[in-house]
Amino acid sequence: MKKLRLSAAIAALCVSASVWAGNGYTETRYPVVLVHGLFGFDKALGVDYFYRVPGELQAGGTKVFLAQVSATNSTEERGEQLLQQVKKVLAITGATKVNLIGHSHGGPTIRYVAGVAPQLVASVTSVAGVNKGSKVADLVRGTLPPGSVSEGIAAAAAKALSTIISLASGGSSLPQDPLAALGSLTTQGTAAFNRKFPQGLPTTSCGEGASYVNGVYYASWSGTKPYTNFFDPLDAPLGVLGLVHGEANDGLVSACSSHLGKVIKDNYKMNHADEINHTFGLRDLFETDPVTVYRQTVNQLKMLGL
Repeated sequence: MKKLRLSAAIAALCVSASVWAGNGYTETRYPVVLVHGLFGFDKALGVDYFYRVPGELQAGGTKVFLAQVSATNSTEERGEQLLQQVKKVLAITGATKVNLIGHSHGGPTIRYVAGVAPQLVASVTSVAGVNKGSKVADLVRGTLPPGSVSEGIAAAAAKALSTIISLASGGSSLPQDPLAALGSLTTQGTAAFNRKFPQGLPTTSCGEGASYVNGVYYASWSGTKPYTNFFDPLDAPLGVLGLVHGEANDGLVSACSSHLGKVIKDNYKMNHADEINHTFGLRDLFETDPVTVYRQTVNQLKMLGL
């Protein structure tokens, strides 16, 4: 089922004019669409995937929409779902383009939309996007031989989890395919995707890509500190997974893999969860609040006339 989370859309559009005006710091020309990553959601049990981010952006003047795509599926399938939602956002707002911001697997997902329909996209901002694959995905793929019992068990467990997430967020009809998601996130799978959608990718191993391609502005930012807060239950597993990479990373994605277009910054003291302000805002106390980083990111889009 490919649909816009209309409750989020209506909520965004019903914000009072005074709040929309706010201080104007994040008042972009085009609406902002936030796109979640693997095992993600728009809002589940009253909690935003991008914790506290939508409200703060709205308070500064942004029209914000929360996309809901499959928690687990291929980049192309998620991208097609997002494309339909973008068209609905444009119909609702009367805008001609949107600003897309995607975290993790949301990075390639928004790149897909910009690749197939650049006329609908003003900007693409990848937050810890899996733009050149994840060594964690490679490790998982390597330990689950295709067609094996272990692969079947793992796939069933992942599908059950993604189904629960979808039920909690009201998207139970969205198709879930953990193995397709895993294939998309491996180095090999991402390389195949990049051959079809190279826009904004660096031409060197850890450089910057073109900032503008086909009229779309490309940018990215990410963190490189897998363990940031003793009280965050997600930090321990991310700290362990961070050892897999052999280079600077946020626990799941390396800094170099996250590069796309203009690299705003690739070494925030944040892990993969901190980049969406989870768990409930627990983070490195000596780093900028992730919500502030999103506000700064959207302010830059405003300054560019987007």
